[in-house]
Amino acid sequence: MMGDLKSVDGAFETRLRALLPDKVFRPLDPTYQQEPRGLFHGGGGLVLAPSSTDHVSLIIRECAAARVPVVPFGGGTGLVGGQVMPDATPVILSLERMTRIRAVHPSENVLVAEAGAILADVQAAAASEERLFPLSLASEGSCRIGGCLSTNAGGVNVLRYGSARDLCLGIEAVLPDGSIHHGLKRLRKDNTGFDLRALLCGAEGTLGVITAASLRLFPKPARNGTALLKVSDPAAALELLALAQARLGQGISAFELIKGTGLDFLQASGLGGRQPFITRPDWSVLIDLGLGPTQDPEEELAQLFTGAERAGLSDDGVIAQSDGQRAALWKLREEIPLANKTIGAISSHDISLPLSAIADFLDKADAAIACLGPFRVNAFGHLGDGNLHYNVFPPDGQAASDFTAWRKQVRDVVYGLVQQFDGSFSAEHGIGRLKPNELQRYGDPARLAAMRRIKDALDPSGIMNPGVIFPAN
Repeated sequence: MMGDLKSVDGAFETRLRALLPDKVFRPLDPTYQQEPRGLFHGGGGLVLAPSSTDHVSLIIRECAAARVPVVPFGGGTGLVGGQVMPDATPVILSLERMTRIRAVHPSENVLVAEAGAILADVQAAAASEERLFPLSLASEGSCRIGGCLSTNAGGVNVLRYGSARDLCLGIEAVLPDGSIHHGLKRLRKDNTGFDLRALLCGAEGTLGVITAASLRLFPKPARNGTALLKVSDPAAALELLALAQARLGQGISAFELIKGTGLDFLQASGLGGRQPFITRPDWSVLIDLGLGPTQDPEEELAQLFTGAERAGLSDDGVIAQSDGQRAALWKLREEIPLANKTIGAISSHDISLPLSAIADFLDKADAAIACLGPFRVNAFGHLGDGNLHYNVFPPDGQAASDFTAWRKQVRDVVYGLVQQFDGSFSAEHGIGRLKPNELQRYGDPARLAAMRRIKDALDPSGIMNPGVIFPAN
C-alpha cells in the first residue's frame, strides 16, 4: 500500500495554498522531524497547522484524492516513533493551533477541549472549576490531549481513574475520506452501535485525526497524601498494595514501584533531588492518596505503615508532611526516565502483566538478562495497574552504543517472557513505528486480521500514518 502513495510535491502544495490561509503553513522545523529517543527521524514533508476542524477535513480530503500520506502531530512526545515518518515526504498535520477549551460543564463533570490543547492546560481548566482531570504524565507540560487520546496514554493515575480512553466520553474526528465524525457527546450511556470513540482512542492516527474530545472530570480530592515506603521485594510490594486497597479502597490514586537501581541512576545523573533514605533500599513504593475532607491522609498512611510493619512488608519509610515534601517525593519518581536517558539504555520495554505474575516475571527476567551478560536492569512503574518499565542498561562505565547488537536479543528475552505470563509488550506507549513486527509476532491472529480489515475499510488508500501499527509494505 505505501508503494502506491505519493510524496508531497510543488503542484500539491500550490493547490493547498489556493485553498487554505497562509497561517496554516508552517516551516519544516526540526521539531517535526524527531522524537524523544532519537530512534526515528523524519524524511521531510509539508507542515500544516489548521485552526479548525473544517480545515482538517479539507486537508485530509485533498490528501486522500492525491494519495498523499498524512502524519498527525501533537506534542511530539510519543516514545514509539508514531509522529515522524522516515524516508518519505508526507503532510505533517499539526494540531498546535487547535487549542481551545470549548466548554466546561462542572455540574456534569465534563470538559470539551480541542485536540491541540496542552494536557497541563486541560488540567488547569478543570482546576479552575474545582474539578480534576486526572490524566497525569511526565510530559504533561508539552503533550497534547489529542495525542494522549490517540495513543490511549496511561500515566500514574490509571489505578484509580483509568487510561485516556476511559476518560473520554465523546470524540470529534476527521476520518480518512475527509468526512467529519460528529461524536462529541457528553453522555455516559449511548448504546447505539459500534463505539468509534473507543476505536479512535488508541489507533495512533491510523484511522483518522481526533480534533476535539469530551473529557470526564472528577471532584478534586479534599486532601492528598504521599508516602515512600521501603519493601523487601516486588512480592512484598504487591502484598502492600492489597493491604492498602483493603484499608483505603478508591482513595489510592497511584502506587508506583521503584527499584534501587533507579535511585542510583538519579544520584549518578544529579537528578531527583535529595533522597530520603540514608541506606538506599533495593525496592520501594510511592503511594499517593486522594481523600475526602474528613480523612487525614497522613494518619491513614501512618496506619498503613504500621500494618505493613506488622505484616513484615516494610520496616522503613517517609510520609510527606507538606506539599513541598510531597512534591519532593514525586520528583524522585518523575525524574527516573530522565536519569535513564542520561545513563543510556540498551533496550527499553513498556510492558504490562497480571498483578499476580509480576514478582515471578521479574525474577525470571532478571535471571535471563544476567545469562546474556553483566547488564543492569531498572524496573519501575505503575505497579497498581500492572504496567512496568523494564529497561536494560550496559555495565557500569560502558556506553549503550557499544551494545546495540544486543538489542534484539534482549527484547526477545523480555517479550518472550511477557508472552509466557500472558502479558502485553505494549502497555501505555503504543505500537508506533517501533513495534509493528512485535505486534505481528505476539498478537492474536484473529484480532490482527480484524484490525487489518477495519484499517482497509476506513482507509483504503492507506494514507493515515502509514507504517504505524501495521508494518510498512
